[in-house]
Amino acid sequence: MSVLKEVLSANAAYAESFGELSNLALPPARKFAVLTCMDARLDPAKYAGLSEGDAHVIRNAGGRASDDAIRSLVISYKLLGTKEWFVIHHTNCGMEFFTNDVMRGLLANSLETAALGADGFYDVGTGPGSSEGNYIDWLTIPEQSASVTEDVSRIRRHPLVPSNIPIHGFIYDVTSGRLIEVPTVTEAGRAH
Repeated sequence: MSVLKEVLSANAAYAESFGELSNLALPPARKFAVLTCMDARLDPAKYAGLSEGDAHVIRNAGGRASDDAIRSLVISYKLLGTKEWFVIHHTNCGMEFFTNDVMRGLLANSLETAALGADGFYDVGTGPGSSEGNYIDWLTIPEQSASVTEDVSRIRRHPLVPSNIPIHGFIYDVTSGRLIEVPTVTEAGRAH
């Protein structure tokens, strides 16, 4: 069953009271960007105290520093003036429950949605699948603190990222709503 009617109804109600939001400037007012996971349990507006127009929020599976995420951060800085960045992963992330090989195997068997059991994801669909998953680095997360540190370090070392932008690293706890600083990121993300 589609949620299309629900989404359009909610949008109509939102548009009715849009008012002054139409006057927001293109650059984010608070001059920062957040790279975080697409997980539906995370609401960056709530956990970071954001309103429309405050900050750029870049989301992908795991909140990883993929080429596309870095592209967005560079645009955020170079064209729209952000001066500070946050990389925020979270506890109980689905990206912790599989590896590149597992994802590739699942896709090779079937393109239908997999199931998550006690031992990780498993295929419940029927073929055909596709081997195209073999050509993607799925950027899985073997350990949260290490992945945040790796992502902040990758962003910091990128030749298109200026050294004067501080990059902070946190893990959002899905059971408490708190941001937990990753100590190993402090030095890696320090502005120079």
